[in-house]
Amino acid sequence: QVQLVESGGGLVQPGGSLRLSCAASGFTFSSYYIDWYRQAPGKERELVATISSSGGFTNYAESVKGRFTISRDNAKNTVYLQMNSLKPEDTAVYYCKRTGFKDYWGQGTQVTVSS
Repeated sequence: QVQLVESGGGLVQPGGSLRLSCAASGFTFSSYYIDWYRQAPGKERELVATISSSGGFTNYAESVKGRFTISRDNAKNTVYLQMNSLKPEDTAVYYCKRTGFKDYWGQGTQVTVSS
């Protein structure tokens, strides 16, 4: 069974940093693109970052370019999202997703940016 488990969320002050992790199991991890999404209350779920199966290609939402970095370690079946210079508008539940014939989502991890 495919599983994606996010971790690393929490409360951080504006300007601070967090690193989120997405641990995957139940499939050939190195064969799939992985995305990070986020959803704030009352807003649509938003694509934040994408990474290719090999890690050679990445893409970011304009709102996070220069602040967030997506990476992966295929030997550990894990994708990371390093978030720096956090802003209150980054507050959301963050989800990782496997993109394929059938998409799979993790349960999400809460990130709150507040002073």
